[in-house]
Amino acid sequence: MSQSIKTIIKERRSIKKFNGRPVEQSDVTAVLADAAWAPNHGNREPWRFIVAAESGLDAIRTTMKECTIPNWEALSPEELDKKIAGFKLPGAFVFVVVPEDARQKERLEDYSATSALVQNAQLLAWEKGIGTCWKTPAWMDAPKFRTALGVKPGERILAMLQFGYYDELPKAKPRTPIEQKITYFRK
Repeated sequence: MSQSIKTIIKERRSIKKFNGRPVEQSDVTAVLADAAWAPNHGNREPWRFIVAAESGLDAIRTTMKECTIPNWEALSPEELDKKIAGFKLPGAFVFVVVPEDARQKERLEDYSATSALVQNAQLLAWEKGIGTCWKTPAWMDAPKFRTALGVKPGERILAMLQFGYYDELPKAKPRTPIEQKITYFRK
């Protein structure tokens, strides 16, 4: 019997310690295909994806190293290893790209819809036993990195979504009781 959506939502964790096992491109594609059913204003589907899995995994790791670590060639192997630790273990990467609509309302709608898609992807991956982590490192906006990924003017990388397998499940962090976050409107 499959888990309920409530259980998946409550048990999903952001995985930061992947075990290095690759994630099949077909699994990433299947997750994205289902995640794309996220609600989106006017059915604009304002997202596109750059997926690095299987044969693209080493290439994206090299691209991230070259585009994000200044003078990486001059670093000792130990120093470089520390700097690229977060690149080495995820089993796939998905860069989620959105248009930067000049109209504020549409831009916010597109960002919101795409965020819903990312959450869907995380939940769907979790259901398959694949961990994820939604990252937004500052270097995603670096011109050299954007160019390497083929991000066009008028677009923005909204998320780097890491996919991977893990050996250790992080503990749940406490949440604020929802009653402390709700104001009930009354006249």
